[in-house]
Amino acid sequence: MQNIVAWFTQNLGEYISREALVFLISLMPILECRGGLLAAKLLDVPLLTAIPLCVVGNIIPIPFILLFIRKILDWMKQFRIFQGFVGFVEGHAMKRSGRVAASEFWGLTLFVGIPLPGTGAWTGSIIAALLQLDIKKAVVCELVGVAMATVIMSIVSYGLLGLLF
Repeated sequence: MQNIVAWFTQNLGEYISREALVFLISLMPILECRGGLLAAKLLDVPLLTAIPLCVVGNIIPIPFILLFIRKILDWMKQFRIFQGFVGFVEGHAMKRSGRVAASEFWGLTLFVGIPLPGTGAWTGSIIAALLQLDIKKAVVCELVGVAMATVIMSIVSYGLLGLLF
């Protein structure tokens, strides 16, 4: 992830503001708020500026994914060229859905909130949509999860514990 974030900061940093770049990286699948905070640190964006940019950027796609991903995937299945991609996306999400399905609220919250590879709001939203979880409950879970991930990544990226103690 660090290499991808470094590439974006080096190649786009001269064209858009540091804050806009942090926001855009936070919107992207895989990178999300974790990547946004890493970019913010690389670009010397203050933590109190970076946190709202990353959280808002990470949250914006959630309702759209929850509402539309099943319809989009079903439409894409009609075309042979997309069938492999759809199978990968559904397989990836369902392979990680066991903990979420077992304990919906805390399972989804922890899945989104613990910053490990393959987890996060994008994958969590796809899992919630495929499991047909209540949209309101899924949004709340993901908001709490994004807040958790932000706190954890702030500690990692900015060395927040060192600043506090």
